[in-house]
Amino acid sequence: MNPHKLAIFSLTLLAVGVLSSAPMDVLHADSGDEAEEYLFYPLPPNLPRFQFLASFSSPLDVSSGKSGFRNFVFGGEDKEDHLVEKPYGVAIHEGAIYVIDTRGPGWAVFDLANRKSAVVRPKGGGTLKKPINISIDDDGTRYVTDTEREQVLVYDRQNRFLKAYGKPGQFKPIDVAIAGERLYVTDVMHHKVHVLDKATGNTLLSFGGRGSELGEFNNPTNLTLAGDDTLYVVDTINFRVQQFSLDGEFIRAFGEAGAVPGTFSRPKGISVDRDGHIYVVDAAFENVQVFAQDGGALMFFGARGNERDSINMPTVVKLDDDNIEYFEKYIAPDFDVEYLVLVASQFGNNKVTVFGFGSRRD
Repeated sequence: MNPHKLAIFSLTLLAVGVLSSAPMDVLHADSGDEAEEYLFYPLPPNLPRFQFLASFSSPLDVSSGKSGFRNFVFGGEDKEDHLVEKPYGVAIHEGAIYVIDTRGPGWAVFDLANRKSAVVRPKGGGTLKKPINISIDDDGTRYVTDTEREQVLVYDRQNRFLKAYGKPGQFKPIDVAIAGERLYVTDVMHHKVHVLDKATGNTLLSFGGRGSELGEFNNPTNLTLAGDDTLYVVDTINFRVQQFSLDGEFIRAFGEAGAVPGTFSRPKGISVDRDGHIYVVDAAFENVQVFAQDGGALMFFGARGNERDSINMPTVVKLDDDNIEYFEKYIAPDFDVEYLVLVASQFGNNKVTVFGFGSRRD
């Protein structure tokens, strides 16, 4: 099994010791008919805080209940088995994982609650050309960004097309985040973030503009909302993350170009946990980096390859604490998961890899 790089930079987040580079910890447990193998990060003597749970690419990953098993035993699976050819965005809602396929074009659904899968390719006015990201509201409404249509498309919980926001030349949307009655949209055409009225699509305000000064962007890609009612935006070509108020007022920025942990090469997806820790995937480093609220690097995990927990050119990371019950069969008996970490990969056997953040019981 390939070693998986993991480095710890601080004691404040994960309460672990300093570690330069190490593989994951592997725990074997007898579950009756067969032995289960649980993968943890980081390696002892540090406390395990992440467990690999599952990966999803093909219908068998849902129906068989053995996600990632075929990859691990047989060394891969037929590309034709994959529901998604080249993923980008991912969301999870009511026990189902939604994965945007930029080449589909459409999205795949891994329905863990009902142990089935499907591919959705909307027709008519809702036909997608180059979908990138998906966000799902509490009522199940889907918001999908499409860079070729230059629109945010809206579908109901039955995947029926409702409407589209955006006119030619208005924006080229990469990501969309939902905050109450507002939508926050990154625009790589004008290097801005637009705030839209969720009901009408009308622009309420825009901020940013091309540049490298604080508050300016150079290819803003992904964004996320934090629990303190602030917005984090990945400023990809400026190799940094910027934080704003929900009204677009600049708060702080962190990050720089580099080739060592704590720096960025191709930052993409971003998510923030309830304690304010910031997760950023880097497509070039092919890992997930974790930062403190002040931007200090805490740790990173993940590595490329064809192992069952590998990530290859990741695009999006999403955190979720509403759907842990659907992963209970994957969780080690003595490990308590606080939230899920979902990572989408554009290449490799694992299109979506799911980890659990938590702690081992005494």
